[in-house]
Amino acid sequence: MLQANIHQAYDRNYVRKGISLDEIVVIDLFGEEFRFKPDNQVENPERVAQYLKKYIKEAEGSFKNKTLGKNKIAILLLAAMNLSKDFHELKVQHAEFEKETDNKISFLIEKIDKGIE
Repeated sequence: MLQANIHQAYDRNYVRKGISLDEIVVIDLFGEEFRFKPDNQVENPERVAQYLKKYIKEAEGSFKNKTLGKNKIAILLLAAMNLSKDFHELKVQHAEFEKETDNKISFLIEKIDKGIE
């Protein structure tokens, strides 16, 4: 019941600041709720929060049956490293895709230009 009252106080603060509660993302980590107001540029912030929770859950699994199993910082660090690795791999794949696409576009433009002559 105390937690609900604390959250109601947070909710009143958001409303006082003119922030709709629909704009607030709530994420539960290690049994504690955290509330965030995402940037307007973030599409589907709830889904972003779910991705984070997925990475944290996977990291927690790596620490099961070990003395660090309850070390929240180690779990969060491992989740952040895994998320960063995946993000980096996607950036590399995207750069390769852009390069291939640019090459194909250039090739097609050359063919079109030759066909027009």
